[in-house]
Amino acid sequence: MLEIDGSYGEGGGQILRTALSLSCLLRRPCRIVNIRRARKKPGLMPQHLACVRLLTLISNAKVSGTDVGSTEMTFEPGEPVSGDYFFDIGTAGSTSLLLQAVLPPLVFARGPSRITLVGGTHVPFSPPYHFISEIFLPMLGRLGVVVSSSIERHGFYPRGGGKISITLQPCSKVKAISLEERGDIVSVTGISAVGNLPASIAERQRNAAEAVLAGIPARPEISMKTVMVDSYSPGTFVFLKAESRCTSGFSSLGEQGKRAEAVGEEAARELVRHLETGACIDSHLADQLVIYLCLAGGASKFTTSRISGHLMTNLWVIRQFLDISCKVEGELGKPGRVAIIP
Repeated sequence: MLEIDGSYGEGGGQILRTALSLSCLLRRPCRIVNIRRARKKPGLMPQHLACVRLLTLISNAKVSGTDVGSTEMTFEPGEPVSGDYFFDIGTAGSTSLLLQAVLPPLVFARGPSRITLVGGTHVPFSPPYHFISEIFLPMLGRLGVVVSSSIERHGFYPRGGGKISITLQPCSKVKAISLEERGDIVSVTGISAVGNLPASIAERQRNAAEAVLAGIPARPEISMKTVMVDSYSPGTFVFLKAESRCTSGFSSLGEQGKRAEAVGEEAARELVRHLETGACIDSHLADQLVIYLCLAGGASKFTTSRISGHLMTNLWVIRQFLDISCKVEGELGKPGRVAIIP
């Protein structure tokens, strides 16, 4: 049984999600030890157990050590089964992070699947739904992985209750990519959204974001809209998309005590920092993408605006399961280049 050290690198929940996803996909049993050992609350938390439960469901896995706070667990999967799945996280736990774990095994299953997830769609420390739908899934499409999504209700902290649906077709082969030169930015589009709050907050967020974006030297076409969304908890967010040879996404969330202007400025400044590097792939997409590139039918290479701890940890976990060659050029926290040869 393969043993994975859950304290390696950034030592967070990403190790668990990637390890269980690959274990399920490859039908290779694993034991994960030192789970989140350096965290303030070590071990498995409810949001991590949601990932374990859903992957157990789709693969009829045998598991042990799955109590809250457990720092060691084993996972012995059967064959992942495609189908129609409904899963309620029960908290404002991230639907996006759960989706990252369950997609790889279902993408390579024998038939199409539909997954409906209930939980947090726009919550801290995870990609918002709009990053998944506008950036991540279209990039998977370029790799030959056909996945579509829809959102019925938005889920903010603390109540969650957001509802998304994902439909995917089986994939027999993933295409390699080469994205090193970004090219000109064609346009920047975005939304400023509020749920159960005054529309004026969304307008202030939008105005603040547009003021920052107006300073982009290339002067691309900029278009933002304000929207009112259905949600149980009050919440706000800004999401921005920069179109070029490689589309990138940037977001920020509102929170109690945070001015609307700060929300808009935060997302816009993150986009500007990315553009200044000249890199193709934003740092969030990079660490989500590498698991697919490591399964591709050829060598891939890309530039990213930031070599993140998540990226390096993800590559380490993948190499425990797959015999791949990977070269990362650049310092942690700075722009760099990644080359992967499966």
